[in-house]
Amino acid sequence: MVDAKVRGATVLVTGGAGFVGAAVARRLSRPDVGARVVALDNLRRRGSELNVPLLRDAGVEFVHGDARNPEDLALGGRPIDLIVECAAEPSVLAGYGGGSRYVVDANLGGLVNCAELARERRARVLFLSTSRVYPVALVNALRVHESPTRFVLDEQPESTGASAAGISESFSLAGVRTLYGSTKLAGELLLAEYAALGVSSVTTRFGVIAGPGQMGKVDQGVFALWMARHVFGGGLCYQGWGGEGKQVRDVLHIDDVCDLLLAQLGGWTSVEGRVWNAGGGVANSLSLAEMTALCREISGAQVPMSADLATHPSDVRVYLTDQRALLQALPWRPTRSPRTVLEDLHTWMVAHAAELAPVFGA
Repeated sequence: MVDAKVRGATVLVTGGAGFVGAAVARRLSRPDVGARVVALDNLRRRGSELNVPLLRDAGVEFVHGDARNPEDLALGGRPIDLIVECAAEPSVLAGYGGGSRYVVDANLGGLVNCAELARERRARVLFLSTSRVYPVALVNALRVHESPTRFVLDEQPESTGASAAGISESFSLAGVRTLYGSTKLAGELLLAEYAALGVSSVTTRFGVIAGPGQMGKVDQGVFALWMARHVFGGGLCYQGWGGEGKQVRDVLHIDDVCDLLLAQLGGWTSVEGRVWNAGGGVANSLSLAEMTALCREISGAQVPMSADLATHPSDVRVYLTDQRALLQALPWRPTRSPRTVLEDLHTWMVAHAAELAPVFGA
């Protein structure tokens, strides 16, 4: 269901040339949705420049600007009806090697600028947050058992907000999470305050998102990175947790993300002012070892694998999304499997090998 308020509306997508932002911008500009979309991006991430002509071909106006700069966001004072806040430094490793300023300024400062703009223009806000708001130590303290190919999340009778189905919105937020997660959580809290000032918003804590268009790296975009090594060459490493690749993530196809955002817009009164978890869930999860086997099957290639037993302080053993609250609130379900995610990545990478090879380091 498409929200009637979106047709003909002016929508600003920050981070609009990034993986998620570009997909959302193009989807909103399609004739069946009918929004006038402006995608703003600073093109800092390698590969985002490849999305600019695709955006323009889809009828999206591209603005080379930075969410950290309020003047760039202002769009010359034109009306703005909806802001989709996708701009972020998404690396969980940001700040570990020094230099924390960019992740704080981009993720938190950019969100403040968007919230101020929304208040001024009376625009709604869709804020894309992250499962990384949940503290690393608490997630890693959850009960698991080992199967031959993965860690399996058990029932959690002593833990509020966690079960074999994953982590829900009521899971504790007390603890250290990463600078990336902290800036996103701070953004959530700020939007709650702006709600009292009249800004209507919806916040979604997404787990792993993947699919065509993602320029995956070690610190962000692991599904795309894994397939890229099988297409363009290079080795892969099972890092931490025994070095066997048994750590698990659920994954949500980028098309399912776009479907969800449209469902939230169409069911705004059912979801506004709330924080929601969204992801693939148990049924759409893979361990790294399972992903390796699937990438080999799809690509027909085999890449060198190594192991590093050191577990990084930011890494979690298992993350699964318990999104039962969201599924009850909206007529939406993930419909694309992890196999579909990897097959679509493979098809995209092979079709655009010449332009993608430099991005993926081949």
